Amino acid sequence: MLSLIMSRPDQRLSDIYPCRTERWVLRRRTLSFRQRPLLMGIVNVTPDSFSDGGEFLAHEKAIEHGLQLVSDGADILDIGGESTRPYSEAVDEQEELRRVLPVIERLATAVDVPISIDTSKSSVASAALAAGAEIINDVTGLEGDPRMLLLAAEANAGVCAMHMQGTPQTMQDDPQYGDVVSEIHDYLAMRRDALTACGIALERVCLDPGIGFGKSHQHNLTLMANCWRFHDLGCPILVGHSRKGFLAKVLGDKSLDRTAATVGASLALARQGVQVLRVHDVRPVREALLAFEATGGIDGSWLQLT
Repeated sequence: MLSLIMSRPDQRLSDIYPCRTERWVLRRRTLSFRQRPLLMGIVNVTPDSFSDGGEFLAHEKAIEHGLQLVSDGADILDIGGESTRPYSEAVDEQEELRRVLPVIERLATAVDVPISIDTSKSSVASAALAAGAEIINDVTGLEGDPRMLLLAAEANAGVCAMHMQGTPQTMQDDPQYGDVVSEIHDYLAMRRDALTACGIALERVCLDPGIGFGKSHQHNLTLMANCWRFHDLGCPILVGHSRKGFLAKVLGDKSLDRTAATVGASLALARQGVQVLRVHDVRPVREALLAFEATGGIDGSWLQLT
C-alpha cells in the first residue's frame, strides 16, 4: 500500500502558486492537474523535424510510435505534419493533411488519451478535429490563419497558443528582447485576451512560452527558470523543451544524446508547477518525475511504502 506523508504542508503547489490553474477543458473531457505535470508525447509525421525527422513519416510507423508513447505513460499525443524547426520550409495544406489524418483517425480509436493537432492551418485543424483530435496546438498563437480563432471557438476545442518571435524561417537569425520573461508574459496575456474575446472560453486555453522559437540559448534558460511567473495568466502552462539546442549548449557538446538533459529540465519545470511537458522520450521523463515526486522534490511530500 502506498500513501503520501506531508513533511511541509505549506509547500504544496497550490500554496506556492495560488494562481496555478488546475484544469484544462477540451472538446470531450477535462484534464485535471495535480502535482506532477502531464506529459504530451510528440508524434512528428515529417521528414525534417529537428530531432526525429523521417523516423515516423510512414503512417504505420507513426501510429506504432503513438501507441508506444501511450504505453510509456503519455497523457496527451501531439501529432504534427509540418516541421517548425529553424529554417524549415512550409508544407502545403494537402501534404500536411495526407501526413496526419490517417494517423489521427487510427489513434483516436486506439487510445484513451486526448489527441492534439500541431498545426497553424485552420483547414488542417478542422479535419483533425473531425477525425478525433481535441486540441489545437498552434505555434503562431492562433495568429497565422485568421480563420483559426473562429474554428476553435465553434468546435469548443482545447487550444494551446505559443509565443514565437518571427517565423521558423527567420526566428533564429538574431532574436532580441529587453526582458524576455516580461515580454513573453505580455504577449501571452494579449493572446489569452484575444482568444477569449473571440468566444473561446478561458478554461479551454493553454499557453506556451515557446522555448527555442525565436530565442537565444540564454533566453531559453532564463525562460525555463521563470516559467512559474506565467501562472498568474490563469491558464495551464505547456513547455516544449525536449532535446532542444540550449540543452546541448549546457552539456557543451551538440553531438551528445539529450535525453538526460531533457529529464533534468523537466524536474525543474515540475517544481515550478508547470502543468504540461511536451517531450519525445515519455518513459524516462515519467519515471524521473515519479521518483522526484516520491522523494519530496515537487511539493515536499514523499511516498510512504507500507
